[in-house]
Amino acid sequence: MQAIWLEDQKLSYRNDIPIPIPAKNEALIKVSLAGICATDLELLRGYYPYRGIPGHEFVGVVVDAAQQTDIVGKRVVGEINIACGHCRECRSGNPHHCENRSVLGIVNHNGAFAEYLTLPIENLHLINDTIAEEQAVFVEPLAAALEILEQVMIRPSDKVLLIGCGRLGLLIAQVLNLHSVSFVALAKYPHQQNLLAKWKIPYLTSADQIEERSYDLVIEATGSPAGYNLARKAVRPRKTIVLKSTYHGNLEINLSAVVVDEIMMIGSRCGPFPPAIEVLRKGNVDVNSMIMGRYALSNGIQAFQKAAEAGVLKILIDPALNS
Repeated sequence: MQAIWLEDQKLSYRNDIPIPIPAKNEALIKVSLAGICATDLELLRGYYPYRGIPGHEFVGVVVDAAQQTDIVGKRVVGEINIACGHCRECRSGNPHHCENRSVLGIVNHNGAFAEYLTLPIENLHLINDTIAEEQAVFVEPLAAALEILEQVMIRPSDKVLLIGCGRLGLLIAQVLNLHSVSFVALAKYPHQQNLLAKWKIPYLTSADQIEERSYDLVIEATGSPAGYNLARKAVRPRKTIVLKSTYHGNLEINLSAVVVDEIMMIGSRCGPFPPAIEVLRKGNVDVNSMIMGRYALSNGIQAFQKAAEAGVLKILIDPALNS
């Protein structure tokens, strides 16, 4: 099959990869669409020493599932953490943090930038026919955006700042807006600003407009150490920073200042799929406006180059397209 292969932080297009054979508890899925996200770009920079097929945002059709044949032919999306089911975290109902987990397209499991992938059947969620493929491919990052509201209780009186309006940041902005959170977003690029204006979300265009030590909750979604530094300057003492970024390399943090100001920092990663699917089914978020390109697998290198350009939002890879 065709696939995009990552090795030694370099991408290549290959058409000699065997179609994966699903394990007893897995399904074989024909990929319909896959999306490039910031984590995929960070893998290229060495965020994690991964060798294989990247990609974890996808929608596809089940073509084989020996243990649950009724889902064959159904459209699905999939949770990316593949848990062992036996470790301490799994036994305590926390499989996303399984001590032995593999992660689709990130850790020890080939991902979605291919014609086919495998996932455990328990990871799969059926997609309603009313949800277009171009929307369904956003389920995983939209779930990550919704996770913030699972972790933090935001009061009406809270002053909230969102730093970063890229692929994930714009989904976070829409989720906050959907839940009537009063906030302001920092958006550097005109296309981001135009979308926020379209959605009637207030925004700032420069970090100079941010008042230091004045926000009760700061959500950092830039994917850059500078974003954390800005969040740290913006948050009030005894208030909260939510970190949605993954970084290549180390982030320098003045922990003494964090202790003195009694700042709460919350890491935020994957989120709940069913609410994300329901939000898309109801049409409560605009994901179509975030799509800025659609590429064949054979043009996957160019797709990554485009996705890496400053200000570019969602780039999709379509295995059915011809180059």
